[in-house]
Amino acid sequence: MKDLLEISCGLDVHKEKIVACILTGPLGKPTRSEIREFSTLIPDMIALRNWIVSKNCHHVAMESTGIYWMPIYEILEDAFSGDITLLVVNARHMKNVPGKKTDMRDSEWISTLLRAGLLNGSFIPEKRIREFRDLNRYRKSVIRDITSQKNRIEKFLQSSGFRLSSFISDIFGASGRNIILHLVEHGQIDKTALDSCLKTKTRNRIDEILMSVNGTLSEHQKAFLRILMTH
Repeated sequence: MKDLLEISCGLDVHKEKIVACILTGPLGKPTRSEIREFSTLIPDMIALRNWIVSKNCHHVAMESTGIYWMPIYEILEDAFSGDITLLVVNARHMKNVPGKKTDMRDSEWISTLLRAGLLNGSFIPEKRIREFRDLNRYRKSVIRDITSQKNRIEKFLQSSGFRLSSFISDIFGASGRNIILHLVEHGQIDKTALDSCLKTKTRNRIDEILMSVNGTLSEHQKAFLRILMTH
């Protein structure tokens, strides 16, 4: 393999430790290998960054091992005021490159491939985009949780004999929520109370809606519905 970099660093990332190898030497000459181990605790990852900076190594590669590479990437991307090339490489790609010696550490092999320019990094968006992705993914997760909870409430009402969704398209709109909260407090609802709960055009179907909620919740059912609504 023809070397393209005079200094490179390969990181073998595990759940609780990082094995780092820095290869140095003039192009076309034998390289000097220095290997160190660090834990994945923040002080040790900072020590890893400081070591890489002290060696003036601007090129670092690591495997995309689960989520374990993420905090390391976050800490290293600010090294040299951002003037650093970080590659997160698919492990399968590295295993398909022939030439690894049996006694060579994974970190040393990663550094060797990086030094020879044989690694292609995965696309890692800039920090601002990654932060936005965190928020967006969490928002989607919350929406899924809300939908799941609404479905659970709807299923409970159906199992209790209340067919509210047959006549109100969104039982968590103003009218539907008013009816459910009234049932939580009183266990049943009459036409007068129902009329005060309904908004706008839903009043036109008051008789049909009354039939769909013409029942009584037990104390247990009221308590359970209150828990669901509160949650």
